[in-house]
Amino acid sequence: MSTRNNPLHAETLQGRFALRVTARLSAGAEELPHDIAERLRVARQQALARRRQALLARPATPASARGRAGASRFGDEGLGFWGRLASAALVVTLAVGLVTISIVQDDDRAVEVADLDAALLTDDLPPAAYSDPGFLQYLKAGAEKSSSGR
Repeated sequence: MSTRNNPLHAETLQGRFALRVTARLSAGAEELPHDIAERLRVARQQALARRRQALLARPATPASARGRAGASRFGDEGLGFWGRLASAALVVTLAVGLVTISIVQDDDRAVEVADLDAALLTDDLPPAAYSDPGFLQYLKAGAEKSSSGR
């Protein structure tokens, strides 16, 4: 179970933060005038009373039940039959599109190689030309010029 989604972990972090804030407020309260310190004390008591009421009003479910309830709802975004069908259709469409792109790219590569092979086989060149490193680039440039001129 992830610690980010764990309600007990969140409550622990909130408790730690509350203790740090309380300690800072208590340290700063010693330097305040008496009337302001008294108003702060009353406000703090009211905040604690509200917190106690909120904790008492919350249903007393064990942590394991809260975890199970969260786990049973995982992945259920409230989609009905049609929502799930539309999601599945989108996934299938995406997969078909990716396969189509792959097939088209493979065909383009095969045509390019075939054009290059045809240019090599039909030209009258001395054997030394085939060992020249720039010869392949020359043939590609010539094939591109001839294919763009079609």
